[in-house]
Amino acid sequence: MRGFERGYSTQGLRFYAFVKDPLTWPLPKSKVTMLQTHQLNVNGQVVTFKSSADSTALQLIRNQLGLTASRYGCGQEQCGACHVLIDGQSKPSCQLSVDALVGRRVVTLESAQNPDLPSTPYLKALQSAFIAEQAAQCGYCTSGLLIGATALLMNAHETLSERHIREALEPHLCRCGTHLRVLRAVKIAAVQCGLKVISTEVPA
Repeated sequence: MRGFERGYSTQGLRFYAFVKDPLTWPLPKSKVTMLQTHQLNVNGQVVTFKSSADSTALQLIRNQLGLTASRYGCGQEQCGACHVLIDGQSKPSCQLSVDALVGRRVVTLESAQNPDLPSTPYLKALQSAFIAEQAAQCGYCTSGLLIGATALLMNAHETLSERHIREALEPHLCRCGTHLRVLRAVKIAAVQCGLKVISTEVPA
């Protein structure tokens, strides 16, 4: 998470707090292109939809599927607000093409309602820990942080160190400064998920 390794930064935050969500603006007529039909696996369900060739994965997720937990922040893959799980890995979606999702398993924060997904136990543990530690302030970055932490816990091998957590959350920008609370919450969730959290550094 930004601020852990390089100091606090506002890099990537451009205008989302001051102007309308650019993802909801209507496209100019000159931008309208022929729609393509896609079939994707999102939150454990197969969905079929049509989108233009220049649509991004985030536009699809928010506007067409109505899964608005994933946020538009910088639009440049720099702030972490748009992260989703793609085949179990935390990835930015604001510049990713819809075609890149075909044949992949996409998971958003709303997936916590599906108990059959392998990510759900980790995500729900993290949500509870974030609430207990009051790790969210304005909440804009929280979805991305939860997704990044879910990927970390899912892919951990029995043992986890603070270094691993810091590195996993480094792509995520939090202007409210809840870094230490987030660290505590992830550690608590890790223990609840059966992982051993150690204080000494281990090779990544």
